[in-house]
Amino acid sequence: MNFVTSWSGGKDSCYAMMNAVQAGNTPKVVLNMMNESGKVSRSHGLPLSILEQQAQKMSLPLCGIPATWGDYESKFIHVLKDLKSKYDLQAAVFGDIDLQAHKDWEEKVCAAASLQAILPLWQQNRMQLVRDMIANGIVTMIVSCNTHMGENYLGKILTLDLAQELIGIGVDPCGENGEFHTLVLNCPLFESPINLPEYTTVTYDSYCFVVWQ
Repeated sequence: MNFVTSWSGGKDSCYAMMNAVQAGNTPKVVLNMMNESGKVSRSHGLPLSILEQQAQKMSLPLCGIPATWGDYESKFIHVLKDLKSKYDLQAAVFGDIDLQAHKDWEEKVCAAASLQAILPLWQQNRMQLVRDMIANGIVTMIVSCNTHMGENYLGKILTLDLAQELIGIGVDPCGENGEFHTLVLNCPLFESPINLPEYTTVTYDSYCFVVWQ
């Protein structure tokens, strides 16, 4: 099947896409919902330039759609319909692991666009997923996290040792509960690693972020 990936720029969407390709499906385009300005991704706070670089490394087009939380769903359905027609899509791939509300929403928006929702990571063991991602060549860096973790974790590469450390402080190793988000620097889907711009770190309210220069 031809598919679009709901691409956050992080490890879960990347590994879901890798699994979908390994199952014999064909990626045609990656989709990211941006903030109102269209300059930063709504999910992970990544600048458009980094998302474009990731897409270029996969030789795929990036579709970045500005949206508010109020019109997010309607715009998501609209763009799925457009991409289905443009790229002859049959499916959309998502990286969710076990949040039922997310799966329900993804199946709803896909049904509205007459697409099949594929969740390759669904209900897999979270620590095993981290092992598999690392073993399969995904290099990923923490780009935002809660204040329980703190700014010192920003910029760290997710390794098995770091995953065990996170478990030790009560943090899910996949960050599935929103404890942290990642940026894929390299993976088998990329022709070469991305080039990172300079960055600083900052804390807003209860969350810490990488701020790109």
